[in-house]
Amino acid sequence: MKTLALDGSSRKRVFVVAILFMGLAHLTMLKQYIKGAIFALIEIVMIILSPLLFKLLRNMVTLGEPKPELPIFERDNSMFMLIDGILILAVLFVFLILYVVSVRSALSTYKDYCVTDTLPQSKHFLSEFGAKAFPIAGLSPLVMLILFFVVVPLIFSASVAFTNYSVPGNIPPNNTVDWVGLDNFKTLFGGNATWTGALGRVAIWTLLWATAATVTCYAGGMFMAVIMHESKIKIAPIFRAIFILPYAVPAVVSMLVWQNLLNGSFGTINRTLIELGLMTQQTTIPWLSNATLAKFTVVLINLWAGFPYFMLLTMGSMTAISKETFEAARIDGASRPQVFRAITLPSVLYQTMPLIIMSFTHNINNFGAIFFLTGGNPVVADSTTTSAKGTDIMVTWIYNLTINLQKYNYAAVLAVCIFVVLAPFAIFNFRRTKSYKEGEL
Repeated sequence: MKTLALDGSSRKRVFVVAILFMGLAHLTMLKQYIKGAIFALIEIVMIILSPLLFKLLRNMVTLGEPKPELPIFERDNSMFMLIDGILILAVLFVFLILYVVSVRSALSTYKDYCVTDTLPQSKHFLSEFGAKAFPIAGLSPLVMLILFFVVVPLIFSASVAFTNYSVPGNIPPNNTVDWVGLDNFKTLFGGNATWTGALGRVAIWTLLWATAATVTCYAGGMFMAVIMHESKIKIAPIFRAIFILPYAVPAVVSMLVWQNLLNGSFGTINRTLIELGLMTQQTTIPWLSNATLAKFTVVLINLWAGFPYFMLLTMGSMTAISKETFEAARIDGASRPQVFRAITLPSVLYQTMPLIIMSFTHNINNFGAIFFLTGGNPVVADSTTTSAKGTDIMVTWIYNLTINLQKYNYAAVLAVCIFVVLAPFAIFNFRRTKSYKEGEL
C-alpha cells in the first residue's frame, strides 16, 4: 500500500478503501490493527448471516403462503415473519451505523495523521477508546434497548395497519396475513359509513374528553390552591391533606368504587335519593346508562380524582411568587380578583403550561378513567358492528377492537392516528424544557 500523503491528498483513497470493506483502511493504511479487526469481524459475521437475513426479509415481504395440507402449527405464521423482518431491519440499521462509524473513524485518523505526521499505535487502542469512544460505548446499551424494545414494537404496530390481520379469515397460524396497503385507512376514513361514523364520533369525544378533563382539573386545582393559599384558618393543612386523598388512592380502585356508587339500579347515590324522597324507583338517574349523562359523569369524577395533582402543582408555583409583589399590588388598591388575574394566573400559567400540554396528551390516552368507570358504555347504534360504545375514547376502542372483535388491522390504524396527533405535542413539550434549550435542568 502506498504511503499516505501529509497534505491531505490521500483522503479520497482512504475513503474508498474504508467503504470497500469495514476496517480495511485501518488494517492496510492506518496501522490500527485491533480496531480494523473488530470492524472487519462485524462485516464478516454479517456476510455469513446474509442468507438467513435475506430469507427473513423475503418472508416479511410475502408474509408466508397458505399451506392447508400441513398441521396448523407447522404453517407459516405471518405475524412472526413480520416481527422477524422488522428485527432484521433494526439489525441492518445498526450495521449501517457501524459502517458509517468505521468510515468516519478512518477519515478522522488520517486527518490527525496529516497534522501530527504520526499514526496511532495499536497498543494505544484501549486508551484511545477510553478517551474518545467511552461515552458512546456507555450509551450504546441503552440505545439498543430503546431500538429493540420501543422502536421495533412501534414499527410492528404501524405495519399491522397495512395488513388484513383480523377475523375471520386472516388469523395466524390457521391462515396467513396479506399486505393490503391503505385499504384499512380508506375503510375508516370514508370507505364504510358505519366505521367512518364510529371513528368520527369517538375521535370528537376523545378530543372533547381530553380538553374537558384537562381544563376542569386544572381550574379546580388552581381554585383550591388559591383558596388554601389565601385562607387564614388554622386548619387549612388538614383540608389540604383531605383534598390530596383522591390522588393518593389508586385510580382503578377509585373508579370501580364510583362505578358501584353510580349504578342506576342499586347504586348508593340513587338509593339514597330514593330514601330521601327526591325520586322514585321508576325515575332513577341513569348516571352511566345514558350516553350524554355518562360523558358528563366521567368528566365530573375525573375532576374529583385529578384536581389534587394540579392543586399541589399550583401551590408550588405560587410559593415562587414574591410576597412583595402581592403587597405592592394591594397597596396600589388592587382587589383579590385583580391580583389573581394580573399576577397569580400569568405566573402560574407560565410555569405550568408544559405540564398542561402533557396532561392533555395523557388524557387522550387515559384508559383507566373511562374503562374502569363506564367500560365504554352505554351501547349505541353501531356498537355491535364496530365495538365503539357511548363513552369510548380512542384507546378504549382499540382495546375493544383487539379483545372483542379481533380487528387488529383497524386497531393499528387508530394507534397510528393517535401517534400522529400526540407526537407533535410531545415534541413541543420536550423542546420547551430548559434541559433541551440549555443542556441543563
